[in-house]
Amino acid sequence: MKRAITLRSPKTSSARAKDPDNPPWSEKMLGPPILRRGRGPQKSPTKVLTTIRLDSDVLAFFRAQGRGYQTRINEALRDVKERGLTSRSTRTRLRRAG
Repeated sequence: MKRAITLRSPKTSSARAKDPDNPPWSEKMLGPPILRRGRGPQKSPTKVLTTIRLDSDVLAFFRAQGRGYQTRINEALRDVKERGLTSRSTRTRLRRAG
């Protein structure tokens, strides 16, 4: 069976307690606490977190252009939405024309 070992407290030197160049920290020196949590509210409209499956070559194309590829994908999708270019609208136009 192991014997219990009692640790001795370190010796306090009088120089450490009376060092004018290194005083102990006080609340006044530290100031009020600053809490920063998260990014805060978005200034632009809030985006929705979602998962989308893309072909690897499409994703590689956007990633090859550098940082901000998700923003560029979003802009491309928005452009399609604003033009009204969906597969259904194209088919409907072809049926009506024919």
